[in-house]
Amino acid sequence: MSGQFDGKVALVTGGNAGIGKASALKFAEHGASVVIAARRTEEGEAVADEIRGSGGNATFVRTDVAKWADVQAAVAKAVETYGRLDFAFNNAGTLPGHAPLHEVSEDDWDRVMDVNLKGVWLCMKAEIGQMLTQGGGVIVNDSSVGGLRGGRNWGPYHISKHGVIGLTRVAALEYVQQGIRVNAVCPGFVDTAMTQSFYGDIAGRDAISAQQPAGRHGAPEEIAEAVAWLCSDAASFVNGVALPVDGGIMAN
Repeated sequence: MSGQFDGKVALVTGGNAGIGKASALKFAEHGASVVIAARRTEEGEAVADEIRGSGGNATFVRTDVAKWADVQAAVAKAVETYGRLDFAFNNAGTLPGHAPLHEVSEDDWDRVMDVNLKGVWLCMKAEIGQMLTQGGGVIVNDSSVGGLRGGRNWGPYHISKHGVIGLTRVAALEYVQQGIRVNAVCPGFVDTAMTQSFYGDIAGRDAISAQQPAGRHGAPEEIAEAVAWLCSDAASFVNGVALPVDGGIMAN
């Protein structure tokens, strides 16, 4: 594997499945060495094996993004193994139960915020620290179209994803003059295992597809292309952006 990211190193949280896996494979396709940070070891190791089997470099490190020690260890692993950290895609996320706000349990609220919002902040904290020592880097955070608008009965998810955009914009302003760009992608409905929670059954999925401006769901690979572009030199003047990759949902 060789390409525009030759000699670069990328860290992908939640890189074991869905958008994270597609993005890890895309970084490797472009020549980057990839560190896959996720909680599910078997899946994460399988992605690393797939990259190595295609001639790339990849390492898996078991990581709970809600735990500072785990996040520090993931960044340290990238530096220990490959010498630096050029790109980070903070993708790990989770969904709440389906309920209106007044019925959301405190435990469910805390679980979603710990992963979706605190987890992104902890990852940025560690990644930025490393990037400052080496003179720059690029961070992409995974928000959602749910971070750009409201929605019924998935409150903690929407609120956490709004927070990710806030983190992105603050960091983009604080670190751009030190060579670090920070942006977010905001996917619409994408075919992943996690989004099955939205559907209930295939009829629900098809109904949601029919409601989309594009008439279909996105593919994880389509989000990965946007992540790779944001990390590339082609996006060198793009900073602090929350980029919808949604087939037109936000234009509706």
